[in-house]
Amino acid sequence: EVQLVESGGGLVQAGGSLKLSCAASGFSDDDYAIGWFRQAPGKEREGVSCFSRSDGDTYYADFVKGRFTTSSNNAKNTVYLEMNSLKPEDTAVYYCAAGRGKECGYPAMVYRGKGTLVTVSS
Repeated sequence: EVQLVESGGGLVQAGGSLKLSCAASGFSDDDYAIGWFRQAPGKEREGVSCFSRSDGDTYYADFVKGRFTTSSNNAKNTVYLEMNSLKPEDTAVYYCAAGRGKECGYPAMVYRGKGTLVTVSS
């Protein structure tokens, strides 16, 4: 059974940094992708980044390019989202999700964590 567990959320001031972790377990091979998504109160869910475990390709949403970085520790089956220069509009519940292959769309990412709250104060 595939499981994803996020950690690292919290309260930070604008301009600060946080590093989220997504620990994945249950995959039998490396042919999967892990995506970070977020949903702010009253807003639609949006994709933040996507990491391909098989080849390391990483994609970012335009609104986080240059501020957020996705990395991985393959030995720990953990993917990280390092968030710098945080803005109040980054406040949201951040989720990691995973799916087979390299598809990064949310519907394809059938394995989903419970999320971790990030609050950025002004």
